[in-house]
Amino acid sequence: MALATYLYLVYLFTPIALLLIGSVGQVWFNTLLPSGFTTEWYIQVANDGSFQRAFWTSLKVCALTCVIGAAVGVPLAYAIYRAASRKARAAARIIYLLPIAVPPLVLAFGFVLVFSSDTLPFLGSLWVLVGGHLVLTLPYLLQTLIGDMRHLKLAEVELAAESLGAGATRRFLDIVLPSLRHSLASGLITVAALSIGEFQLSNLVAGFLTRPYPVVLLQAFYGATGFACAATVVLLALALLASVGGALTARGAQGAYGAGA
Repeated sequence: MALATYLYLVYLFTPIALLLIGSVGQVWFNTLLPSGFTTEWYIQVANDGSFQRAFWTSLKVCALTCVIGAAVGVPLAYAIYRAASRKARAAARIIYLLPIAVPPLVLAFGFVLVFSSDTLPFLGSLWVLVGGHLVLTLPYLLQTLIGDMRHLKLAEVELAAESLGAGATRRFLDIVLPSLRHSLASGLITVAALSIGEFQLSNLVAGFLTRPYPVVLLQAFYGATGFACAATVVLLALALLASVGGALTARGAQGAYGAGA
């Protein structure tokens, strides 16, 4: 078991280590490892106009996806959780999990067909890209929120509040939202990580001026190896920040649950 774990870790981290080494290697051509040391590749990535625009586009798309996802996801998750019929809850779960089952490429072709028509000529716009990311990431947020509602048994807490005279709006604002703050934060970090790294749908629906970072990153591999490695490390750093944030949020949530118990 220990050997299998060790081999898996080597398999997982070797490509990442090679990326880090290659990003500071001066020359890397037909050798196992690069020769020399330089930070020039990072400087080139930082000064490249297309990468600058793509970087800020990715952050903008990620932020909009998180904001809209929270605004849509919390009420929707609450409605699904509070649905009276078990069949209705099961049907809703199947529907909102469909984007996970359907390959992003298939969803992208659907977006192309819909938004490249004369009626809806919006293909390539930032909002179509945000909409695509929202479709892909919302199931993960809903699953996190609904699972936390079950864990916290919010229905019983609301029933107690209702018996004390609290209305639906008061219960939602004073009980539901505060109770879901940790799961919402954790779910949004997952949404952010998925949005930052999404490539397949973005590559087909993004316009020239709205290409996110992973799409522009593809062109780097047709040039210098060091430049491509440095550009990839930047994306890796963004994903790592999201992962660390998710771990800290989950730890905070466990502490809160432990204190509440």
